[in-house]
Amino acid sequence: MVALGTDSGVATTALLTDMNTPLGLAIGNANEVRESVEVLAGGGPADVVELTIALAREMLSLAGRPDADVEAALGDGRAMDAWRAMIRAQDGDPDAPLPVARETHTVLAERSGIVSRMDALPFGIAAWRLGAGRARADDPVIHAAGIDLHVKPGESVTAGQPVFTLLAADAARFDRALSALEGSWIIAEAGTVAVRTPLVRERITA
Repeated sequence: MVALGTDSGVATTALLTDMNTPLGLAIGNANEVRESVEVLAGGGPADVVELTIALAREMLSLAGRPDADVEAALGDGRAMDAWRAMIRAQDGDPDAPLPVARETHTVLAERSGIVSRMDALPFGIAAWRLGAGRARADDPVIHAAGIDLHVKPGESVTAGQPVFTLLAADAARFDRALSALEGSWIIAEAGTVAVRTPLVRERITA
């Protein structure tokens, strides 16, 4: 669920979203920033673009601008220009390179078929074990750690094709991350239809 609101507190809107499958293709800090910038530049994964547009429309509606063309702003560069301007206004460098993981481990498909399931929670736990999150408030966060997905549920794969890549500063973290992912993703027989649910399931206004 993603909650939105107004400065006056008069209205609050929440979008109830499907969190059973990882959103987009990036799980982590630096790689999610990279993916978000791709969306602002007019690209990025279709599900992230869909949610971005839905959230932007809600915010614009709350701000009294329900007719603003969100898709046009993403497509013509205005969204990217606004992001770059915000970074510069805070004395940041929008062209600064993002951290890159020192160690990677790519998991390959053991057989050909259809990716029928990817459970979000185990992938989140695996990313945390790679260093992308904290167990305690004072734990360090490895900004380059995480997971890059190469396929999503409903897509076809062939044996030996990359399914996802683990990113870490220390290769010793890979075994525990992989153990969290056991049974969390399935490659079904070719022709299997993956169950698809709407990304935004419900809009709640209070």
